[in-house]
This record gives sequence, structure tokens and C-alpha cells, in this order.
Amino acid sequence: MSMIKLIALDLDGTLLDSEKRLSPRNRAALERAAARGVHVVPTTGRFFGMMPEEVRDLPFVRYAITVNGAQVYDRATGAALARAEIPVATAIGAMEVLDGFDCIYDCYQDNWGWMTEAMQRKADRYAPDAHYLKMIREFRRPVPELKAHLAAKGADVQKVMLFARDAADLPAIRAALAARFPELALTQSTPNNVEINHALAHKGEALRRLAEALGFGLPECMAFGDGMNDLTMVRDAGLGVAMANAAPAVLAAAKRVTLSNDEDGVAAAIDRFLPAGA
Repeated sequence: MSMIKLIALDLDGTLLDSEKRLSPRNRAALERAAARGVHVVPTTGRFFGMMPEEVRDLPFVRYAITVNGAQVYDRATGAALARAEIPVATAIGAMEVLDGFDCIYDCYQDNWGWMTEAMQRKADRYAPDAHYLKMIREFRRPVPELKAHLAAKGADVQKVMLFARDAADLPAIRAALAARFPELALTQSTPNNVEINHALAHKGEALRRLAEALGFGLPECMAFGDGMNDLTMVRDAGLGVAMANAAPAVLAAAKRVTLSNDEDGVAAAIDRFLPAGA
């Protein structure tokens, strides 16, 4: 196994426990890795400012892979090292497809969330999970109509995310999007949502680009994940680690499996593969 120079970490279901907390043991393990010169890189579907403060403000975190890989963010400069965004016309077209289904949707643009006001008001009927409902209400800026807002602004879109009232509608939604926009990547992070990104906006590609910018490659990377939007980085990293609570496809792609996110699985794997003094 190559010497590990970077640890990439999904947040929800991986680094954070079920209450969305960073445990003392996981934090201590990351501190030990950082003290040895290992880059600790949060890797998330959120934009940087939406990450939990206790992760975002870790003093040893400089880089983050955000919006499912649409951006590699450098905290020291406040700039993006790499981007893979959806052309605004494509994003608007995808939303027109979604208008034919019983769902609500929003988007990330310029590191913030935007949403049609009427959809945000009824979000509790589509995103009953308290965690996701809180994010929709706090990190989406309401506009009268999202497609018109995007057309007027003209900037590319980092991600479109939808929540269906009935998860049984998702296969039809995914099929309709894939038929019209094969250049888009469709993933899920909850049972009733779909996250829409540019095809090159995935965590594996962003991890590769960051590693190369830092002067090494994927074999020197360790990546932790649980969900389908983590699959590419778990598969591509030199040491891809799936949480015990991971999706079956992520478990199958991983080189190692650790304990669950509620059992400090990140710390357990770091202690095993990057032992103190090694």
C-alpha cells in the first residue's frame, strides 16, 4: 500500500454520526493524521459554507471537495482549484423536465442555494427528514421562480437537487432526465431525492484533480464513504474504505470496510492503517 498523503471524507453517514455530530474520537484521529502532514479533505454534496461549523472550522482543513465534486475549494484563498458545473441552459431544461413530476427542486449556484419560493413553503411535504428540511429552509434563498432567476443571472449551476413526494416516482424521473440530458450525472443521498451534476462533477474525479494539484496521485489517497455519491472516490482511491452502514454498491467497491458512522468507523480505520508512529 502506498504512503497515504490525503484522507477524503464524506460527512453525513461517514464522518458524522446519526445526529450529525463530529465525535471526539474521530476528531482526534484526524488531528493525528494532519500532524503527520496528511491532507484532511471533507468531501460533501454541500457547498463549503453549508458544511457543519465543527468540520468547516477544523484548523488543519485547507481543501474541500464540495457539491459532489463540482468544486475543489481552497479555504486559504477562497477560490476554486477546479470546477465542473452545469451550463445554465441545461439546468433550466432539467427543471422543465421536473415540472412534469410531483417534486420540488432547488439548485446551488455561486456557493449558495436557490429555490422557488412556493416550493420552499411546501418543503415539509417532500422532505420530512428534519435535517434536510432544516437545510432547505436555511440554505436556500427564495426567488419568485427559479428558472426565470437563473435565466436572468446567466451563471452556470453547481448542482440541481430534487425531492419527490413519493419515492416510487424516482425511476421515472431519472429515466426522463437521462433520456434528455445524458451528459448529466444522477445520484442519490436520501431515499426520495436525486442530485443532478455535470458528468465530471463526481467525487472520484475531484479527488484525482486535487491530488494531482498537490503533486501526487490517487494511490496515495484514502477515501471514506457510505452513499452512492461516494462510490467513485471509494472505488478510485488507493485505499477506499466503506462504512459498515454503506450502500451495497459502495461496500462492493471498497478495498476495506470499517465500523459504522455511529461507531467511530473513520477513527477505527485511521488507527488501523495510519497507526501512530508508523
